[in-house]
Amino acid sequence: MGSSMSSQTRNTDTAFFGHPIGLMTLFTTELWERFSYYGMRAILLYFLTDTYLNGGLAIDEPTGKAVVATYSSSVFLTSVIGGWISDRLFGPRKAALYGGIIIILGHLCLALPLGATAYLGIIFVAVGSGVFKPNPTVMLGELYSRTDSRRDSGFSIFYLGINLGSFFSPLVVGLARSWGGYHAGFAVAAVGMAVALAFYVHGRKHLDETADEVPDPISPQERTALLSKLGIVIGLLVILWVLVKVLMHDSVLLTTVTTLNFLALAMPVVYFAVMLRSPKVTKPERSRLLAFIPLFIAAALFWMVFEQAASSMSAFAENSTDLHVGSLTINPEWFQSVNPLGIIILSGVFAAMWQKLGSRPSTPTKFAIGLGLASASFIFLGLMAKAYEGGLAPVWILTLTYVIQTVGELCLSPVGLAAASLLAPQAFKSQGMALWLLASAFGQSIASLIFANMQHLSQANEFLLFAAIAGAFTLILVCLIPWINRRIAEGFAAEA
Repeated sequence: MGSSMSSQTRNTDTAFFGHPIGLMTLFTTELWERFSYYGMRAILLYFLTDTYLNGGLAIDEPTGKAVVATYSSSVFLTSVIGGWISDRLFGPRKAALYGGIIIILGHLCLALPLGATAYLGIIFVAVGSGVFKPNPTVMLGELYSRTDSRRDSGFSIFYLGINLGSFFSPLVVGLARSWGGYHAGFAVAAVGMAVALAFYVHGRKHLDETADEVPDPISPQERTALLSKLGIVIGLLVILWVLVKVLMHDSVLLTTVTTLNFLALAMPVVYFAVMLRSPKVTKPERSRLLAFIPLFIAAALFWMVFEQAASSMSAFAENSTDLHVGSLTINPEWFQSVNPLGIIILSGVFAAMWQKLGSRPSTPTKFAIGLGLASASFIFLGLMAKAYEGGLAPVWILTLTYVIQTVGELCLSPVGLAAASLLAPQAFKSQGMALWLLASAFGQSIASLIFANMQHLSQANEFLLFAAIAGAFTLILVCLIPWINRRIAEGFAAEA
């Protein structure tokens, strides 16, 4: 894999705009991987719900929204696999490479003009993204010491790369869909992932030497036990699927969606329990982990709202928004470029602001601000949806909703990435980051269950329901801020 520089050298490296040169490798890799992911996601709902004649799969819209939310949830749910593979088998550098290869296979399956390969492609992209996703963030965290003041700023720059890819992908993939149909759009996503891997392999020598380390290698005895546990898990999932089918009388597709949602809701609970009970976790680490639980819930509810860009907000763009601005006709997927454009414009400002302010405001305060803005965005969109019910809303309404969510994201997400990297127990480094990603799976599974089981709600009331859930926990989190700060401080003091 080539040589890597030592951690000591890395922590004094300022070759990339004052940051370690390894940040450039991870920045470009993540940029193109996100181009791939968000390009595919931008057209997924339209592909699922469009007619067979137009190349779609002809699923009804409520089911389509539930499938998109569950797919996106599954990407984060399978991050558990990526974290485990990294921690126990290959280390983060190899795990990310293997995940990227699986993603390319998925996009190629979707690019084929065959309905039979579509769901296989979706599964491959979900699994591959999960294997890939936790590892660049883990490798980024290892470029900085725990006391390095550049850490939050570095994560914000990394987040800029994510959003550069996210900005261009709906525009490019949308144009490809207009020119050659859905499968042309998926082919563009495959090319994006191939470019990501090219940057990754070329720049591997700039990553920290710990990128090849396996923090907790699996023993031969554990391999046998693992196979038994895997068989038990598969058996339990089959039983759960049958129970859901019998009790809810849903289609095979919706039964599978509901089963995956229950799994996504249960997984973080199990993960927290395993970490808190593990003898490999020290008492100070346990204190910090307890403080992370309310932050996890806040993040989950934020993503519950935010990730509806590909489901309910995507449907609002296509069905309830006037897409004509003067002589220009906007493609509905282009709205999904508003958020990353806002990040590109504002991320530098926020990175500099967090670096200047240091520890003020505290991490839980930033989380409360972010979640509160997510709630406010859907209060606004819900009220506007009511005001324009039966007609078409102007473009600025959905655009402003995205802008409000963008400011909330900048308060919560880069800070949350840095917090998860800092608060995860040493023995669960990659899996701790996977737990952070599971917050998104948890939140989107809530959204998916609401889409599938509350189809009687109007579009406006649906938005307002999500706003009420997010707003209620914002108030709870505000009350918990002193306790969370105390737990984090006690954990670090005891460790020191």
